Amino acid sequence: MRVLLVDDNFAVRKMMIGLLNGIVDEFRECADGAHALAAYSNVRPDWVLIDILMAGVDGLSATRAIKARFPEARIVVVTNYDHEDLRTAAREAGAWGYLLKDDVAGLRRVLLSHDSPSHEAV
Repeated sequence: MRVLLVDDNFAVRKMMIGLLNGIVDEFRECADGAHALAAYSNVRPDWVLIDILMAGVDGLSATRAIKARFPEARIVVVTNYDHEDLRTAAREAGAWGYLLKDDVAGLRRVLLSHDSPSHEAV
């Protein structure tokens, strides 16, 4: 499985790589939403894990851009912010799921599900 991590925090990207080691074969990293579409185009990952709040282009804008060009993209918003308005905005942008960064079990479960969106996470 290939995963594109989009988060402006280097330490968070490394933590997520460590937490998902064993279920992900290949990680690609991107430090901001501005580069997410190009990275997706080049890598064509199975999953995108994207933060919402980043300098420059935010995760919701990047999600919309990726989904506009690649409707099949599976994008999971992974954030520290548990707000219903952000969950709604993520869903409207086309996110497959919405998880908090401390929900490692949920993240692993979503990545291993290939058949249907994780409605519990959105």
